Amino acid sequence: MSQGIRWQQVWPRGERLTPKGSHNLFMTVFLSLSLPLSLSAMIVPDGAPEKAVFGDETGSEEDLFEDFRSSGHRFGHSGGGGEQLAINELISDGSVVYAEALWDHVTMDDQEVGFKAGDVIEVVDATNKEWWWGRILDSEGWFPASFVRLRVNQDEPMEEYLAQLEEAREEDSHGVGLLLGPGLPCKEQMRTNVINEIMSTERDYIKHLKDICEGYIKQCRKRTDMFTEDQLHTIFGNIEEIYRFQKKFLKGLEKKFNKDEPHISEIGSCFLEHQTDFQIYSEYCNNHPNACLQLSKLMKVNKYVFFFEACRLLQKMIDISLDGFLLTPVQKICKYPLQLAELLKYTNPQHRDYKDVEAALNAMKNVARLINERKRRLENIDKIAQWQSSIEDWEGEDVLSRSSDLIFSGELTKISQPQAKSQQRMFFLFDHQMVYCKKDLLRRDMLYYKGRMDMDLMEVVDVEDGKDKDFNVSVKNAIKLRSPSGDEVHLLCTKKPEQKQRWLRAFADERGQVQHDRETGFSITEVQKKQAMLNACKSHPAGKPKAVNRPYYDFLLRQKHPTLPTALPQQQVFMLAEPKRKTSNFWHNIGRLTPFKK
Repeated sequence: MSQGIRWQQVWPRGERLTPKGSHNLFMTVFLSLSLPLSLSAMIVPDGAPEKAVFGDETGSEEDLFEDFRSSGHRFGHSGGGGEQLAINELISDGSVVYAEALWDHVTMDDQEVGFKAGDVIEVVDATNKEWWWGRILDSEGWFPASFVRLRVNQDEPMEEYLAQLEEAREEDSHGVGLLLGPGLPCKEQMRTNVINEIMSTERDYIKHLKDICEGYIKQCRKRTDMFTEDQLHTIFGNIEEIYRFQKKFLKGLEKKFNKDEPHISEIGSCFLEHQTDFQIYSEYCNNHPNACLQLSKLMKVNKYVFFFEACRLLQKMIDISLDGFLLTPVQKICKYPLQLAELLKYTNPQHRDYKDVEAALNAMKNVARLINERKRRLENIDKIAQWQSSIEDWEGEDVLSRSSDLIFSGELTKISQPQAKSQQRMFFLFDHQMVYCKKDLLRRDMLYYKGRMDMDLMEVVDVEDGKDKDFNVSVKNAIKLRSPSGDEVHLLCTKKPEQKQRWLRAFADERGQVQHDRETGFSITEVQKKQAMLNACKSHPAGKPKAVNRPYYDFLLRQKHPTLPTALPQQQVFMLAEPKRKTSNFWHNIGRLTPFKK
């Protein structure tokens, strides 16, 4: 694969940098600024003085910014209004509009449609600039407009167009084969191509990370008047840590790479040696939406727009915006399973690298799954915070102080000592704890907090039907939660035997979740917890009735198409070569309960 194709994973619509013209245009405008705040020496090259004087020029900052933006220089997403209008006119006239995928769009979101580079997509709706609705085979959904290009000749029959694409690909593959030398068996030749591609993209990626760390972060730290350390950590996450790791990883790959005969290279073991190190991407991927949000706020202020562009030009980086650069690590960790799957496909089972490549593929899939699971958990903390804010008479610490996942929920009969009093309660089993609430007698959409149990201290006992010795009552479908010391005992009963079995599985799942989190080191930061609770408080102002909204998918059913993705295409996360994960059961557990109906 050529270098141009590799970069198309990041470059919108195949745009290319024109260094001289872009640099001259920007520096002319940038150096002529006269701002109320001192922006002298916004970018300080190494060894240059910390201050420089910009002469006053005619024209306000706003005028210059508008001139700069209207000159055709791209700061945001590409795509012209004229092209979009033409597409919509064709569609409204009943014409069938086709687009060709520039690169892979693999998604785990049911609202989006996935495809591979070279696939042809029928464009059904292009009214939105960033996201189009399209159809490919039997699938329909949203896809980023920047991932495709329209066919030049829309009237050309589809069969002829596909045949031309296939013919072009065959010519490319023949050309690559000649360059790499004839005489190799087909499978070995293909393995050579894949190995070379892995090595090449890895070297490009290191250059990319270096540009971000030295071109942006280093310059930002010089401008303490513009950035705080917290802001920089939010925008760039742990990308410097990723850069240090990837340099070490590339060195390992280079040692395993056979330059003379790439097809005999044994690189699978290198992935296996570093499989736990790749988990540092989890922090970056989880932080990425916050980075995009923080960056979008700064880019509303002109001086930050100019500053980031000056960083890019001085580092001689390709012509994409900073949010495009910051997406690359997210794409990279999701690309490894795809590359290893391709490598395994062209590796003979007798090859010394076969078992290591197979194990490496599974390892990197597990890394991707782990990152995806952590992202799901982080998304859930906002829902948990909203749930807690809907509970009346809440006491004690927040649920998020110890928990981050709802395992199961339902109504149980709670038998309390010493009078063996029977009470109907709603129970919510989270990791580490279980909260129980009382329904309002008149308003069934309200719950009152009644208590909680520390599941780390509880032993779950399957109670046989009959008389219970501790409570001296006859029970059926009962489960007992008991502390090791025996000073705290709870007796819970379900209505049916199958419900009891489901709860027993849920208790086992809770212990398994806690153990898994301990082994993988998963935790929620205090900042994330506080932000989730703050967001929940804002959504439930004091004095207003509390309620929890119905699940999001109920709303989707009333739409012509599912709701547009809230993120920009550059903010996509987790494009895995895996079957789609089952939908989180969080809202299924909560939304189906009577107290949460509108």
